[in-house]
Amino acid sequence: MAARPLISVFTEKGESSGTNVTLPAVFRAPIRPDIVNFVHFQMKMNGRQPYAVSEKAGHQTSAESWGTGRAVARIPRVRGGGTHRSGQGAFGNMCRGGRMFAPTKTWRRWHRRININQRTYAMCSAIAATGIPPLIMSKGHRIEETPEIPLVVGDQN
Repeated sequence: MAARPLISVFTEKGESSGTNVTLPAVFRAPIRPDIVNFVHFQMKMNGRQPYAVSEKAGHQTSAESWGTGRAVARIPRVRGGGTHRSGQGAFGNMCRGGRMFAPTKTWRRWHRRININQRTYAMCSAIAATGIPPLIMSKGHRIEETPEIPLVVGDQN
């Protein structure tokens, strides 16, 4: 909670104009960094773009298992001869050039819905936190020369 219920109004030049305004009620809201972090994280998830691997990735070869009795694993193997690729394992996620395990899909749940009350509460809590000088300074902002927090600048001469 801010220390002063009245806030001085300053001019554009930085001098006090002599008038005061009352502290808005939003600055007296409870500060809940857990809710602010949660809502911020959920809102950041809404900007993601879906991605996935190709459905054909890892299956673009004609491979067939050699079966049992050859003293090699039963993974499908590339057919043919005359190249290093022939006889190599294929298709499996443990094989070089094979598909990945559980290929990524575009229909994953990318976006999150946030309750309006929760979003409003987080916004009020974040605004209230901007009225506490030690909290502002702990975030790395330099406010030593700022005459007052929260700072109100009037546009009348």
